[in-house]
Amino acid sequence: MANDFPEAGQVFDYHYLWKWQDEKGETEGRKKRPSCMALAMVNAEGQQVLFIAPITSKQPDAERVAIAIPETETETEAHRAKLDSHIPLWVIVDELNADVLETSYTLEDRSPRGQVGPAFTNTVLRGIQSVRKTGKHSISKRT
Repeated sequence: MANDFPEAGQVFDYHYLWKWQDEKGETEGRKKRPSCMALAMVNAEGQQVLFIAPITSKQPDAERVAIAIPETETETEAHRAKLDSHIPLWVIVDELNADVLETSYTLEDRSPRGQVGPAFTNTVLRGIQSVRKTGKHSISKRT
């Protein structure tokens, strides 16, 4: 799987930088957390820009936009994605990190721990697109 990194839906451990940390001037995520590759694009310089969504076991506040990883998904995908299937999990879609693959200092291990299924990946992408249309998304640039 490492040879095709990055690919939407891949799950990997990442020092995710929350927007509130970014706004305080922090530049490092405080801990590695499971994260989901939402989208990879090529910028004008030919570099791959990765848009990364955090996965959390803490139920998001009501004002956050998150997609619960359904039990049917965790039952079938948790082993493949190597996520804990015994607790509720959410993918946060109103906040992303943008990181450049070729120059990333935060993406230490470029081998994904696993991958969620294509149907759930599409659900995440639609959620991100929906939030983006409202203008209420935030991106912490790790570049």
